[in-house]
Amino acid sequence: MTTQKYVEIAGRLKSRPEFLRVREGERRKGRFFILEVLDRKESNEPPRAGFTVTKKQGNAVERNRMRRRMKEAVRLSAQFAMQPGHDYVIVAHREVLGAPFDELTKALVTRIASRQNSNSKGRRTPGKSDGKQP
Repeated sequence: MTTQKYVEIAGRLKSRPEFLRVREGERRKGRFFILEVLDRKESNEPPRAGFTVTKKQGNAVERNRMRRRMKEAVRLSAQFAMQPGHDYVIVAHREVLGAPFDELTKALVTRIASRQNSNSKGRRTPGKSDGKQP
């Protein structure tokens, strides 16, 4: 008789209000993407992930390819690093297209497992997303 280990599969963020809510949480910048994380304070719920690529990253074909690569990286390895009760939004950069897949998955797992430094406490500085002050 074999025993199968139950693996909690990461859910999906689909609606705009869900994505906007995650923007209020912690932001972790990386070479290939920006990871936004929000603790929903529901530790018994599975983690959820959302994927987005801005139009300035390329045409529709390139954006879809970036999104597919990020989804596959989460499916294969990163979902196991995600904490229950958290929402994750991955904002892909153009570098995702040329990156080796194993390097992309390592960066994603590392970024998910990392914590923002304690003095900022998950708060973002005011201003636009490009880092410029209003």
